Amino acid sequence: MLFFLASPLIICACAGDKKIVFHPEPDPVPEQAESLESGQIIETQNGSADAPIPEWLGRFLDRSGDALRVGGIRQVEALGAYGYRYVFIAENRGTNLHALRQWADRFTVAQDFPRLAALRIEKRLLAAASLYPDDEYGDFFEELIKNASDAEYPEAVKEEIFWIKRRTSGGETAPEPDLYGAGEAAVPAAPELYAFFVLISIDKDRLRARIQELLAQTQAGVHPTREQAAAIYRLRQHFFEGF
Repeated sequence: MLFFLASPLIICACAGDKKIVFHPEPDPVPEQAESLESGQIIETQNGSADAPIPEWLGRFLDRSGDALRVGGIRQVEALGAYGYRYVFIAENRGTNLHALRQWADRFTVAQDFPRLAALRIEKRLLAAASLYPDDEYGDFFEELIKNASDAEYPEAVKEEIFWIKRRTSGGETAPEPDLYGAGEAAVPAAPELYAFFVLISIDKDRLRARIQELLAQTQAGVHPTREQAAAIYRLRQHFFEGF
């Protein structure tokens, strides 16, 4: 059974455990292009649409006039401040500013960052595979994503939160964040949406060492075929190329 983290949903409230599942954005175009549709910025955390936004968000969202295009994590990681760090950005959208602010404030690296790391690891495996991942890696694929989701990354740092409000291009809907366990609320097509972004970074050497541990731990617990073992070996040798 496949254990895919990737999802077309940006957010989805889970009844009972008051937990938000979100679609983080760890990769460059084209993967991120689906996360934020074009739309006019009408307000930001700093005030009007013309107010300055943080450089990291400006690079993540390529602003051309009033239009939004997804720039990508690679552009953020190119900043001098992140020369030795990997960057992750979690995004949540909706119409309820208060609920979104609570989501961002309650976002913690201990609870929420592992999903970001696991998604980035998953996408690396998918990019490296020449076959369907279950065929390419066997049980190693699913087990690695599970292990990455359950792992601890104590060196990860929640650096900043920022939000924008934009006028949508029309017909867009968004699930409303529900922090109180009542389930996902249906939201009609909204002419305006808030988008909250949480910036997290982690030392590259520390994350690479942690992932190497996860790769070794996972491989020791599975029994791949000869072909799958060869694919896993190639993956481990070149894992951080394009990561």
